[in-house]
Amino acid sequence: MSMDKATVANIARLARLKLSDDELDLYARELSGIFGWIEQLQAVDTGDAEPMSSVVERLLPEREDVVTDGGIQEDVLANAPDAAHGYYVVPKVVE
Repeated sequence: MSMDKATVANIARLARLKLSDDELDLYARELSGIFGWIEQLQAVDTGDAEPMSSVVERLLPEREDVVTDGGIQEDVLANAPDAAHGYYVVPKVVE
């Protein structure tokens, strides 16, 4: 697929970008090259390839999900300018 200056200019307009004529030429060549690589990749037969998430076969460690407060409430509240009853105290913003 080849990109022309008019298509790049339309994309730039939609993205609210102001490009010079030199930039339009540059991006048209760059995008044409990228689409050329995509066409080459689409030509590769991957019908027999198994889907995978990594090139290395390994299982991720699993653990039981447990909800906790972290046990560091005092450390967290030490950063607060003002705290009361285990919570941050913030100024009232609504009258």
